[in-house]
Amino acid sequence: MIRVLLTYILPLALPTAVYITWMYYLRHRSKARGNELPEIKSTGIFVSILVGVVLMFAGLTYIAMNSGAPPGDGGYEAPRLENGKIIEPKFR
Repeated sequence: MIRVLLTYILPLALPTAVYITWMYYLRHRSKARGNELPEIKSTGIFVSILVGVVLMFAGLTYIAMNSGAPPGDGGYEAPRLENGKIIEPKFR
C-alpha cells in the first residue's frame, strides 16, 4: 500500500495541493490588502496535474531501472508433477 501511495498518489496529488495552497495564500493576501481576488484557473490545475504525471512517470522509471534482479539473473520454474504431487511454480 505504501508503494502505491509513494509512486502513484503522492506525485499526482502533491503539485495540485501546492497550487491550491498557493492560490489560497494569494487570495488571502489580496483580500487583506483590498485588491481584486485572483481566480483559480483551470490552466493552473491542468499544469499541476501534468507536472504530477511527469513526476509519477519519473518515479516509476527510477524504480524500474534501480530495483529488482539484473537481467538474466532470475529464473522461473514452471509447475510440474513429481511422484504424483503437483510442485508449485516459483521464482529463483
